[in-house]
Amino acid sequence: MSTPEGAAPHAVVPPADRPADRPAPPRRGPADPVRSLMHRHQELCARAVDALEIAAGLEAHGVTDRTAARFRHRDVFSLAEELYARVPRADRDTAAADGRPPAPARRSRGVRAALQLLPGAVCGATVAALAAAEAAPPAVRGAAGAAGTVLVALAVRLALRCGPLRRRHGGGPRTTVLWVCWTAGYAVWGDWLLAQLLTGGPDLPHAAPRAAVATAVALTCALAPAAGCAHWYARHARRRLATSRGLEELAARVRPLLPAATLLFLAALVVLLLGADAAFGAAGPAAPVAAGALGVLLFLARLLTVHGFAEAASAGLASAAAVEYLALTLVLIARLPGVPPLDAPVEALTTAAGTAAVPALACTAAALGLLGYGLRALTGACAHSPAPAGPAEGHRP
Repeated sequence: MSTPEGAAPHAVVPPADRPADRPAPPRRGPADPVRSLMHRHQELCARAVDALEIAAGLEAHGVTDRTAARFRHRDVFSLAEELYARVPRADRDTAAADGRPPAPARRSRGVRAALQLLPGAVCGATVAALAAAEAAPPAVRGAAGAAGTVLVALAVRLALRCGPLRRRHGGGPRTTVLWVCWTAGYAVWGDWLLAQLLTGGPDLPHAAPRAAVATAVALTCALAPAAGCAHWYARHARRRLATSRGLEELAARVRPLLPAATLLFLAALVVLLLGADAAFGAAGPAAPVAAGALGVLLFLARLLTVHGFAEAASAGLASAAAVEYLALTLVLIARLPGVPPLDAPVEALTTAAGTAAVPALACTAAALGLLGYGLRALTGACAHSPAPAGPAEGHRP
């Protein structure tokens, strides 16, 4: 199009001087970039049953991995995990508004506390009943001991299905119950069995199994402080999650909580072990060490299970059970003719520190492994999501 005569031609702005091409001044984003997204999708996050539902909702609203990068996340699912962990569930909104737990939770708090004390009470009653039936026939004492063992197992199962120790993240490996039963059973009867095997026994049925009564009572009573330490850990982790401005800051603030909770539980367990040893008599110098190591192993395994890492917890328990089983197996295999003395390491260890040294070594190594794993795994936002309103364990403990 030609320029009218006498009119000045339009000025052409050089490309370098166009305002759109000028470097924009750096914008300082908010200290917590996810908070605005939380408010924008509050209803979606509050009603979601898991992080996958939030991720699907975000993608339906046009949030992509590139959008998630602006919120300091590698992808949409990682962003959804933080949103799921930080936004309270819809059934908790009313109670959270005034800073109080829901009314049913307040009413059942005393019931849950009583259930955590139930295993120790049942175990103590069983020991008292067996002591009262000292002069009874062996069949009667055996029946009473078997019934007490079943009742203790049921009480432990009931205590684990409620309160801070209940599983909130679905099912886990079915073999976990087997590893727990093996390690707990070895703590009660394993030292007697290993001592019998090393001396050529046991001469069944004349040799009656001798249980470590102090260990059994202390470990069952330790469920109450374990629940308290798990509740302390979860509450402080959730508080740091709510005030952290990013995943790196969250990891740095949550990481010291696991050693603190473990040491707190260990201190309570030591008090229980000393009291039980004073009441029932110590089995040897390494027996309290073995019981303490097993208690810490079980505590860390349950804490990992509660926060969604049941497979790692099962692997830690399985490793301890494997070492204990291997020690018994080596002693039995060494009895075969023509077989080299495979039980030499077991004999050397038990000669130096007693039969309790085997479970002490096995449980300590497994507990340290779970502690190291937990220091990495329990620092993410998804490990500290709010607990669902109803039971989440299904039919397994």
